[in-house]
Amino acid sequence: MSVFSASNINYEAAAKTQAISCGALGASQLLVRKLGYAEAINERLHLLKYHLPYHKSDHILNFAYNALCNGTSLDEIELRRNDVVFLDALGGDPIPDPSTSGDFCRRFTPDDVEALQDIFDQTRVKVWKQQPPDFFDEAVIDADGSLVATNTGCKQGIDIAHDGIWGYHSLIVLPANTGEELSIINRSGNRPSHEGAAEQIDLAILLCRSAGFRRIFVRGDTDFTQTKQLDAWDAKAVTFLFGIDAMANLQAIAEGRPASDWAELQRRPQ
Repeated sequence: MSVFSASNINYEAAAKTQAISCGALGASQLLVRKLGYAEAINERLHLLKYHLPYHKSDHILNFAYNALCNGTSLDEIELRRNDVVFLDALGGDPIPDPSTSGDFCRRFTPDDVEALQDIFDQTRVKVWKQQPPDFFDEAVIDADGSLVATNTGCKQGIDIAHDGIWGYHSLIVLPANTGEELSIINRSGNRPSHEGAAEQIDLAILLCRSAGFRRIFVRGDTDFTQTKQLDAWDAKAVTFLFGIDAMANLQAIAEGRPASDWAELQRRPQ
């Protein structure tokens, strides 16, 4: 006897419907409106003299929603422009095309990027403030570098990394509490991991302090041991855990410690 024995199967033909695969799109738009994110961008970011018809927030949200729909380049915005269901989900109006979006990107100066980052930070603090009190017991800040490959050898600022990949060596600073990126700094693919890290960690500490975190804990591997900054961070009551290269003087200090001061690390099985 077959295990596939069902015999009472009935089919009903449904009417045609429309749908999109990115289910988080509507929730993201509702969150943008609730936090007043678009209004903050339009008020504080000064890149356009006239809005015919797009505002600054339209462009920036256009980038975000394209990425949310797995878009990896500005060219894929054209797919969003021709997706009737996508447009209906966001209000039905046309969105900026790829060439207009590229022109908007080229208007940014370093100061404009910092202004936009500040808008991000102030908006994220609004979300943090809605968390329970124990959320603010401690902020755990992680710093790391990540190699990001590109599909072309002509992008500005790219270079070949130690493993032969052409692209960027991005610096990423994030709170382990939430996993969101506090800052992403694109550096050339051949730059060391620690370059610019101290400045970004300081900014992350300042943001977490202003948000109300009672303790700050910073982590990183050996490349992020910012020896010039350790005393300053300690003076600010910031605790930290960094790896450090096994230099001869440090080995001598470690080997001179009594056996009661240390225990062998028991590594978890892979």
